[in-house]
Amino acid sequence: MIEEMRLRDLGVIAEAHLAIGPGFTAVTGETGAGKTMVVTGLGLLMGNRADSGAVRQGAAQAAVEGVWIVPGNGPVAERVREAGGELDAFGEPDAAGTQLAELHISRTLTAEGRSRAAVGGRQAPAGVLVDLAEQLVVVHGQSEQIRLRSAVAQRHALDRFGGPAVRDALAAYQGAFAQWRATALDAEQLRADADARAAEAAQLRVALAEIEELAPEDDEDAALAARAERLGNVEELRVAASTAREALSSELSDEPDATARLAEARRTLERFDDDPALAALGEQLSELGFRVSEIAVELSAYLADLDTAGPYELEAVNERRAALATIVRKHGPTLADVLGLQRDGAVRLIELDGDDERIVELESAAARLAEALDAAAQRLTAERVAAAARLGAAVTEELHSLAMPDATLTVEVTDADPSTEGRDEVAFLLSPHVGAAPRSVSKGASGGELSRVMLAIEVVIAAGDPVPTFVFDEVDAGVGGAAAIEIGRRLARLAEASQVIVVTHLAQVAAFANNHLSVVKTSDGSVTASSVRRLEGADREAEMARLLSGLADSESALTHARELLELAHSDR
Repeated sequence: MIEEMRLRDLGVIAEAHLAIGPGFTAVTGETGAGKTMVVTGLGLLMGNRADSGAVRQGAAQAAVEGVWIVPGNGPVAERVREAGGELDAFGEPDAAGTQLAELHISRTLTAEGRSRAAVGGRQAPAGVLVDLAEQLVVVHGQSEQIRLRSAVAQRHALDRFGGPAVRDALAAYQGAFAQWRATALDAEQLRADADARAAEAAQLRVALAEIEELAPEDDEDAALAARAERLGNVEELRVAASTAREALSSELSDEPDATARLAEARRTLERFDDDPALAALGEQLSELGFRVSEIAVELSAYLADLDTAGPYELEAVNERRAALATIVRKHGPTLADVLGLQRDGAVRLIELDGDDERIVELESAAARLAEALDAAAQRLTAERVAAAARLGAAVTEELHSLAMPDATLTVEVTDADPSTEGRDEVAFLLSPHVGAAPRSVSKGASGGELSRVMLAIEVVIAAGDPVPTFVFDEVDAGVGGAAAIEIGRRLARLAEASQVIVVTHLAQVAAFANNHLSVVKTSDGSVTASSVRRLEGADREAEMARLLSGLADSESALTHARELLELAHSDR
């Protein structure tokens, strides 16, 4: 429930405070005073697109603030907390133990078109407002009447009325539809791509055969590059290794080598082995001698390997490198990619070669899923047909109470192409008087009739699927007299289960409100500013008289206004 709203610099409204509260609130005012700005402000709090043109002329920004009373636990509270917002405790828990809470929502809009929203004291994207609006408010205006003419809106209204039975059947159908469509599309895609997949399999076989024939190894290209580098500089390497070996352990020179000098130094120190320091140094020289001998042996082995490597090996290495480079260019760009293709390509080839079997499996599965889908569709249709009969009868009864005593509404459910919403087309057919052929409300209903049909549907649906708040923007357009009185009476009835806010220009409707707000305007010669005040007693009678005759002080209009208010009061 909306507890209150504050508007600042929105349209022609400079600043206004709307104390709304429970029950039926009527909003009236002169043409151009800004009544619609109340609905516009509420739309901003619901996440509607922000229009910089709504900022009052000369103001830097417009602001709207709203306070809702909501259950402290539930979908709304959960969404607020997900967005990082907080709720304030409101009053004491009710008899059922439910703790109510205050939810503060605000929206600012700059003249440059930038918008900012806050939920529960925390900045939030407009999408959060949209999520909350789905749980909090249903708005009806001229655009909603236009939408009611569409088959989609009529089906949605029927499904709402159908309640859990239709909702469960629709959910089961949508699950079956999603499975069937995904499987059928997979089979269709495989058939459509058959030629391309066959070509891919042929290319993959050739590639795998080439790779298998060459049999490359991990990092083989790097190892071959290093080997080729060595073989290309074999003479320089031989001289360097030979010189180093001769310096360490010479078999050709009479000059003492490193091994001999180390041995001589060690023997010299061993004569003084009673000196701990020299003894330790002697042990280190001994270790050096062993290590020098090992290095000399390794150099000899290196020289032997160079002796066996000749121009023929270099040629073989270069040929192998060229073969690797060719296959990398074709299937690379690196040798690792080539080896990856060899590893993964076999699995992919098995998949491609199994296309025929896969298509048969998918088509068989799609056929089984189609049978399940048909059963789910039949169940959904049956639930809708049953709900359509009840809805038509209930709305017809409501229309009789809305000054359409001979009207009949029939809800027709016919076959349609399968979609995510079922295989049904829903049409609301209105027969406004006896003998008139039923015609779709999308073609045959006037604006006033459509207003009453829409209101009757909401009254009927709200009995089983209540909405916290309804907002009607001139739902009484195109009606008057007795019909307007019945619309007011039915809005009051709707307000017994939900909060109802109505922007109206009819006294017959406003009379039934328990809370009457008037949008009044003043002019300073350049900018019109409006504000909102609550009407009671004589002020309310004067506003009712103005709505009836255009004259707030007309005695006859005042008398009529008092009669309307007494009539509405006697109905409560």
